[in-house]
Amino acid sequence: MSLEKFNKINPRLGEAQLQAVSELFSVLSEPTRLKILQTLHQGPATVGQIMEATGLKQANASKQLGLLHQAGVLDRQKEGLTTRYSIRLPLVLELCDLVCASLQKQAKAKARELGAT
Repeated sequence: MSLEKFNKINPRLGEAQLQAVSELFSVLSEPTRLKILQTLHQGPATVGQIMEATGLKQANASKQLGLLHQAGVLDRQKEGLTTRYSIRLPLVLELCDLVCASLQKQAKAKARELGAT
């Protein structure tokens, strides 16, 4: 669906808001970044701890953390030579929960449908 068509369906959102929503969804569209968010759901962590939990290499972890921070999804706090990351935008966890619940519901319906045939 084009941005113009969505705008006609939902006219209460202006171009700036639509752009912000699009950018957030774009940031959340990468499975590696979702893995990082899943890790940080447990609480703040350093790059090393995130690497250990996700199996990511340092360069990739740092790149993805930078993108999440730049998008406003994560906070980061310097502690000496290390940086500790935490979730700044808890809404992303709610979005993930909502999507996962919907996918689970669809999968159960499909399983019932397949079992009935």
